[in-house]
Amino acid sequence: MAIDQLDGRILVLLAREPRIGVLEMSRRLGVARGTVQARLDRLQSSGVIQGFGPQVDPAALGYPVTAFATLQIRQGQGPDVRAHLASVPEVLELHTTTGTGDMRCRLVARSNADLQRVIDRVVGFDGIVRASTAIVMENPVPLRIIPLVEQAAADSEGH
Repeated sequence: MAIDQLDGRILVLLAREPRIGVLEMSRRLGVARGTVQARLDRLQSSGVIQGFGPQVDPAALGYPVTAFATLQIRQGQGPDVRAHLASVPEVLELHTTTGTGDMRCRLVARSNADLQRVIDRVVGFDGIVRASTAIVMENPVPLRIIPLVEQAAADSEGH
């Protein structure tokens, strides 16, 4: 879905101040409340906005170690491996990939020693043939969306 400048301004404001209300958004953006609500509804129904939940820091919950595991799986075992990995709370994300591995997942743990427990649980499933794990040392560019939103909004103005 293409977004325009107003959609972009709404998304940036919402990302920066997730607890802002629709009325306050309309005041700051200089548009009618109904316009903001209609835009939010459209952005949500089209899947651009996927949720309004809090962003939770795993480290603040006691999981300061992050790692990425690249998994090779047995042919035909994808659905079973996905279900297995979804049952492991420390698996925060799972992506199927091209290249040397079949899947890549982001893991968290309470310590490096606890990471071994998490890895053992992840690979202790018959459908996983091999895993290669890399521990994250630093996250200098955390997940960010605002620059992408601003670029998408700017692109729509150029068309």
